[in-house]
Amino acid sequence: MKYPVYPEYKPSGVEWLGDVPKHWDVKRLKVAAIYRVSNVDKVPADDEEPIRLCNYTDVYYNNYITPDMELMETTATIEEIKKFALKVDDVVITKDSESWDDIAIPALVIKTSPDLVCGYHLAIVRADKSQLLGKFLFRLFQACAVNQQFQISATGVTRYGLPKSAIGEAWIPYPPIDEQRIIATYLEGEMARIDTLITKKRELIEKLKEKRMSLISRTVTRGLPPDAAKAVGLDPNPKLKSSGIDWLGDVPEHWVMPPLYLRYDVKLGKMLDESRITGQCLIPYLRNVDVQWDSINFSELPEMDISKSEYRRYTIQSDDLLVCEGGEVGRAAIVKETETIIGYQKALHRLRALLPDETPRFMFYTLYWAANTGIFSAGGISTIAHLTSDYDPKSSI
Repeated sequence: MKYPVYPEYKPSGVEWLGDVPKHWDVKRLKVAAIYRVSNVDKVPADDEEPIRLCNYTDVYYNNYITPDMELMETTATIEEIKKFALKVDDVVITKDSESWDDIAIPALVIKTSPDLVCGYHLAIVRADKSQLLGKFLFRLFQACAVNQQFQISATGVTRYGLPKSAIGEAWIPYPPIDEQRIIATYLEGEMARIDTLITKKRELIEKLKEKRMSLISRTVTRGLPPDAAKAVGLDPNPKLKSSGIDWLGDVPEHWVMPPLYLRYDVKLGKMLDESRITGQCLIPYLRNVDVQWDSINFSELPEMDISKSEYRRYTIQSDDLLVCEGGEVGRAAIVKETETIIGYQKALHRLRALLPDETPRFMFYTLYWAANTGIFSAGGISTIAHLTSDYDPKSSI
């Protein structure tokens, strides 16, 4: 998106900030704000005052802080309440995190109460309103050019913390107060418009998911919809017959119902026994987590011993259908081209078509329908909580 440019710009003097409008100042944050790192923990004490605590997650997952939120109720000393009570227009930021890019995530206090207190792992940044507006400062913390200063200042290896001094040392632009107000109001309106669009898109996605599920369900159990059937020369309204299976119901009269063992060679993967790994015939192997709906992860796979004599039994090839045995039971994906020899663990079933005219993609959609309509968990295809390799020879899919 392109916006109108200002008449003149000047170098900010800060490399990552670049040029700024000529009439703006660029100064350190400490020039126009005080900042405090909270040490108020969640543990209540009998000799302390009751408070509502603004915690890390309250800031991380929300743009705005108000007393109406579902806040933790605990206690704090009178001194802590005086020092860390939140005021309107305070910007609260995440000071500590397990990831450096989660440092200095901001939230703006837009409403407060006497018992609303900032909690541990957070810092309060309170602007001097004669120089810097809280709602403009809030947006500055969200801006990459400003926020990255805090990220690179964070220290740590497995857990990162922002030194208190680094907050005040950050360079930020200072437009005139009136212009700050205009910018903040503009961004508030634009963010609201974008959030509305996101909500509508999510609603549309959910409706499309429902439509997809309905289409798959109808097609794998009744055949193509009439218009699609006509287009490829099929009977648009075939006669139906009972499938003989409660959860499947009626199917087109001309469909056959062969047992699964006549259509696919079904094999459960190899059990991992770390005590028996020799390292002499290591090959990468797939786990349950590597098989998601219609996608398989082949990156950074672990290895196990599978000898060449076991390759036929415990390795995969193109067009194999891998099905999860536990977790999200029935989750499946089709193997595409494989450049290396890859095995699969016991948490997976491998379905390999026995005849050249078998279509694994149809079986995939059948499993998708079954899993998403609760047939596995309800005792349809399998009467236990997970699939097993001991399929009933009379079962049909």
